[in-house]
Amino acid sequence: MQKLEGKICVVTGGAGSLGSAAARLFIEQGASVTLVDRDRVALRHIVSTLPVDRAEMFVADVSQSADVEACIRHSLARFGSIDVLFCNAGNFGTVEPIATYPDDVFEAVMAVHVRGAYLFAKHASPHMKAGSSIVITSSVAAMRGDAGVYAYITAKHAQVGLMRCLAKELAPRGVRVNTIHPGPIDNGFQLAVEKGLGAAIGRDGTAFFNELIPLGRHGSAEEVARSVLYLACDDSSFVTGTTLMVDGGMSV
Repeated sequence: MQKLEGKICVVTGGAGSLGSAAARLFIEQGASVTLVDRDRVALRHIVSTLPVDRAEMFVADVSQSADVEACIRHSLARFGSIDVLFCNAGNFGTVEPIATYPDDVFEAVMAVHVRGAYLFAKHASPHMKAGSSIVITSSVAAMRGDAGVYAYITAKHAQVGLMRCLAKELAPRGVRVNTIHPGPIDNGFQLAVEKGLGAAIGRDGTAFFNELIPLGRHGSAEEVARSVLYLACDDSSFVTGTTLMVDGGMSV
């Protein structure tokens, strides 16, 4: 039996590598998926590679309540329910000393990671029944601090607090809520992070990260997606309020 047979999933950041890998895996495991992103062109391309009767796209800014509410209404109209919410939209910001860190960048990163996950949980959770799951993509960054990474690391810590509040409120209804914490993934998002970090520390950012990972390499989006699937499906039926590290040992 497929792990998500007949389930309905909403995936934000659906045009990115992890969002699209998770959506593809969810569909392979029997689900139907609404993929959400603000990049219409990239999102349309991803959805065009998926079964037409099992994949829906919705263009939205996850930090805008009206967009999120419209997205949830659209998904419910298309598929009838929501069983899995994967809050995965993200942006990085920049690396700067605190004295010069741009206020607008800090606010933009918090808006996507924290307000975005909050809004999707707010509008989707009333429609989720017992056995449903919310998964929020946090990061290994939520377990550490690094000078200059003020917006991203702060946002990733905040997502854990949001998750824990949601887990306590929704547990009596049988809805589970967890965060997943990837380490560096071999994708364009991480490459941009490493270029910025490399410029700040004066050395190759990719090599720097690999030295911090006991397994000695970046992960792949597909590897992380398999862990998302675990939290999304009934394999984790007694798991809620937890922080699942998928980081090659980087947080050890």
